[in-house]
Amino acid sequence: MNAANAALRRLTDQVIAASDSMTALDIRGGCTKAFYGGATRGEPLEAGDVRGITSYEPTELVITALAGTPLAELEVALAEGGQCLPFEPPRFAAGGTVGGMVAAGLSGPARASVGAARDHVLGMTVLNGRGELLTFGGQVMKNVAGYDVSRLFCGSLGILGVICEVSLKVMPVAPACATLTFEMGEAAALAQLHRWAALPMPLSASAWHRGRLVVRLSGARSAVKSVYERWGGSPLDPAAATLWWDSIRDHGHEFFHLTHDQLASGECLWRLSLPDTASPIEIPGEQFVEWGGAQRWLRSGAPASQIRAAAAKVGGHATLVRAADKSPGVFAAQTTPLMAIHRRLKQSFDPSGIFNPGRLYSEL
Repeated sequence: MNAANAALRRLTDQVIAASDSMTALDIRGGCTKAFYGGATRGEPLEAGDVRGITSYEPTELVITALAGTPLAELEVALAEGGQCLPFEPPRFAAGGTVGGMVAAGLSGPARASVGAARDHVLGMTVLNGRGELLTFGGQVMKNVAGYDVSRLFCGSLGILGVICEVSLKVMPVAPACATLTFEMGEAAALAQLHRWAALPMPLSASAWHRGRLVVRLSGARSAVKSVYERWGGSPLDPAAATLWWDSIRDHGHEFFHLTHDQLASGECLWRLSLPDTASPIEIPGEQFVEWGGAQRWLRSGAPASQIRAAAAKVGGHATLVRAADKSPGVFAAQTTPLMAIHRRLKQSFDPSGIFNPGRLYSEL
């Protein structure tokens, strides 16, 4: 860990110098999620050298790693112990890091059944804007009284500080897994998923696109076998199913590919976070539905105001994920009281405002 300690000292020195000179810093790890969020400015703060798995206790279902640790390395170590990150964090490309995973706060196909990324963060050490190392939480689920500050950093996109080390709750790999496909329209698929969700079924992931509903069953062999035989549908070969779910997790599926010309023409990729009971959203474009209807991806050239109004009408919100022009704002606008809380948090952790300015909101 000598190299990691030296890298951490370098980061600390750079943060202190930037704070003194009021110089903005652009926190970088594997740069696999640079497209996500608003444009940042400032000098690069390379955090990828703070790397290494510092603790892994398979019997306790906990792993602790420095933030620059490649996510692939972490997943290999877990696989050797028959375990995994159950929320299936999107990797998008090779080179992603543990710190970037937590800072982005994104979850994959299993999110609706196992919880979000933040639900698996037990504790972390962060470097604040004063160059101080702060530790929050620990390595067990119930470790502190008061505010769970470590989860506050999950999804913060680096605007509060540099994540240096993270402890995560992991889970055993499911003994059995099967994927079934059904031909049906979006409304019928949503209704069917709602019916299944009310039953004690080992449904771990679902996705609908272009008239095809795909569901994954994971759990005890007897439970998966029982549902598999009763539901019918067309089974996917296990190897093909793994590739398909990975293509959804990492946005390798053709739906998520927008060419330079498509982006230049105004087509965008949106993520709609909606109540899973919401009816199909009538917006021009193509949709891809996950999480039992709670996450709906949209490829559309419709105005941002129209898309956000449609999401808000049913009690949800829309995030602009990929676009040539992100001037409408990546994330839905916050109310005045909520933005005031954001500002106070930013001031507390990063008083000089040096970390990733503009990445989350232009005001921060």
